[in-house]
Amino acid sequence: MMINKNLFEQLPTLAQDPAQFETLFAARDFRTRLIQAIREASKRIYLVALYLEDDEAGREILTELYEAKQRNPGLDINVCVDWHRAQRGLIGVAPTETNAAMYSAFAEKYEHKFPVYGVPVRGREVFGVLHLKGFIIDDQVIYSGASLNNIYLNYKDRYRFDRYHVITNPALADSMVNFVQQEMIEHPAVNNLACLSKPETKEIKATIRQLRSSLAKAAYQFEPQEVNANQVAITPLVGVGKKRNKLNQCINQLLAMAQDEIFICTPYFNFPRSVAKEVKKALKRGVKVHIVVGDKTANDFYIPPEQAFKTIGGLPYLYERNLRQFAKANEANIASRKLSIHLWKHEENSFHLKGIWVDKRYMLITGNNLNPRAWKLDLENALLIQDHYHHLTEQFDQEVANILQHTQLVCTYRQIEKFECYPDAVQKLMKKVTRVKADRVLKQIL
Repeated sequence: MMINKNLFEQLPTLAQDPAQFETLFAARDFRTRLIQAIREASKRIYLVALYLEDDEAGREILTELYEAKQRNPGLDINVCVDWHRAQRGLIGVAPTETNAAMYSAFAEKYEHKFPVYGVPVRGREVFGVLHLKGFIIDDQVIYSGASLNNIYLNYKDRYRFDRYHVITNPALADSMVNFVQQEMIEHPAVNNLACLSKPETKEIKATIRQLRSSLAKAAYQFEPQEVNANQVAITPLVGVGKKRNKLNQCINQLLAMAQDEIFICTPYFNFPRSVAKEVKKALKRGVKVHIVVGDKTANDFYIPPEQAFKTIGGLPYLYERNLRQFAKANEANIASRKLSIHLWKHEENSFHLKGIWVDKRYMLITGNNLNPRAWKLDLENALLIQDHYHHLTEQFDQEVANILQHTQLVCTYRQIEKFECYPDAVQKLMKKVTRVKADRVLKQIL
């Protein structure tokens, strides 16, 4: 265990003033703060998200960006979204105009334009997407797992719950912007979706492979800083693919060095094998483990039984079955309170929260879902916070309390609905998937 600790202490760090680190607790506050930051921007705006949707909230953000650019044409604005996701509609919804069509339409309306780059992490979306997070506005990093649309920004009645942090740190902001510029925007596989003359995916297949290969070797570059007793340490991390993935290694080490307590949030209960192994080892060491996961009805793919069933609606049940099996295998740990499983559910809202807290000294802020897909396929990043002097403990505790307020504690695996109680269409689908052993493949890509 000491080897892991030493490796951790060797990580390069940036010094962070705790007074310039703020946690937001609601999607609506996140939207307000993002818009305020865009309006006040004086030198640069770099937004990176899985998608910027063609809906009211997406158009509001795009409008704010264009108005900021018209007021200040010298403002450096760049938006990066996933190449594939931007050129298709929502899963399970009838085809409509794509998000890319909205970017082109906006660009034609304004005198001073800016690019919306499509980043193709793989030749096909199913094998990897841009899951990198971070909105850098001047010297501020607004970090969230959220994408930009109505539900993530709580534009109407419903919200998708995530984590939201506002960090003012020029060196961190510079490092994240440099990564976006040098590792993504400058690569020939990355094209402007707001431009009418963009290539077809098949035309850039070779350059997409080159992009993935270079991203697999990439890292955030910065001059390491000494961290004094009045500061906290931040390390930005990035990873893609299974081999030599620094972010994956860091997550495993973080769990391996826990001595007292681990608190994990994941929207889709489907741990990679190495994470499941570290959680098991931690429980054996006597570490108290809390896992917060969305109830199946709070999953973004959940379809209520009264609505017409589509295949994609089977996913929440697949995750729930994983959770029930895990809870059953750990019934003794649940009974002895070594393991606490919290199911999140709040009205008709959904849950998209991820992250790890260890021993109230380490916190990982990330968009990583802690599932095999994040582990092997998607481009992911994270901010590792080391708080050895407990400057942020109060904020961490507040955030945890905010997360737990809409959860129910699982006291026995029997609380979790069993297969026999699922709607007939779900049972039929899951039997078919299991019969052809497709569930093993699905667990790797979902």
